[in-house]
Amino acid sequence: MAIPFFKEMRIGGYLIKQKLLGRKRYPLVLMLEPLFRCNLACVGCGKIDYPDAILNRRMTAQECWDAADECGAPMVAIPGGEPLIHKEIGEIVRGLVARKKFVSLCTNALLLEKKLDLFEPSPYLFFSVHLDGLKDHHDKAVSQKGVFDRAVSAIKAAKARGFTVNVNATIFDGHPAEEIAKFLDFTTELGVGVSMSPGYAYERAPDQEHFLNRTKTKKLFRDVFALGKGKKWNFMHSGLFLDFLAGNQEYECTPWGMPARNIFGWQKPCYLLGEGYAKTFKELMDTTDWDTYGTGKYEKCADCMAHCGYEPTAATAAINNPLKAMWVALRGIRTSGPMAPEIDMSKQRPAQYIFAEQVQKKLSEIRRDEAAAAAAKQQAKASTAA
Repeated sequence: MAIPFFKEMRIGGYLIKQKLLGRKRYPLVLMLEPLFRCNLACVGCGKIDYPDAILNRRMTAQECWDAADECGAPMVAIPGGEPLIHKEIGEIVRGLVARKKFVSLCTNALLLEKKLDLFEPSPYLFFSVHLDGLKDHHDKAVSQKGVFDRAVSAIKAAKARGFTVNVNATIFDGHPAEEIAKFLDFTTELGVGVSMSPGYAYERAPDQEHFLNRTKTKKLFRDVFALGKGKKWNFMHSGLFLDFLAGNQEYECTPWGMPARNIFGWQKPCYLLGEGYAKTFKELMDTTDWDTYGTGKYEKCADCMAHCGYEPTAATAAINNPLKAMWVALRGIRTSGPMAPEIDMSKQRPAQYIFAEQVQKKLSEIRRDEAAAAAAKQQAKASTAA
């Protein structure tokens, strides 16, 4: 459960400040998606199912910096798509680091060795490399052979250049606990920290058969943690979040804890679930009906135990009850005995499906902007000719 001390102290100070100010809702991590385009097509991903007109769009560096300033979260995670495809990614990261934001650049690492010269080692910069398991499992998950070896090579190259590198793993049904434990042993040998989260059931993901429900998630993580007793796996999570994954904590998600900004705007209500968009962060916070989302409240949230919803809950719980957090850190994750009560699902509202509507709206905006740009160009050309 080792999180770098400098980062831990800065984020802890931020949380204490929010508590002293009496703020009920505040961001912990900005999920910044400057593009949706990716160079892989993972079967469990629901982030790349867009027409080319949208996949070709990019947030500018200034838009990325403005989002970080507007949000105010101490940490910025840059997922995608694949961020290293973005031509301004080096500039984007430099601007965020200059703002003393902790930047976690998420990447499948296919371009990482080629792009290392765009970045400088910094205590504020972390590469988070996508690895879903050992070689055969990962290459199957990303639907392409050889990706695991290239990712491992890139990790070693980045570490040799002085960069901090972690790996992130998405866990799906059918991944045996013993194989996950071997993967965690491998990350220890590789000298990297690791974050793990059960996969969210994206409605548009090609593979709908391997998403974990909450009961399976808790049992699987208990089995994994039991196999890790006495080992020094370097998790980049709070102890209380890991205890939650093992079914020992009764938490509700904090969807505003990791707000998402992408080419559409500020995504309602969270990084995983697109139910509309706001133009500003303030509008997101003020107009989202937060009480209608979360496990037990909304059908799409029923099985979610993902880090982006529950890590902020665990972080707040640690501030509110430091003795419990300390006890879990000393005791370790409990892997037997009764689990915390499950959330009642009987009153959740049915799912709404508005993806096609949002895509059509964005396409209309793109066509309008392109037509306006073409008209302005033509007018300028005519003025020059006159």
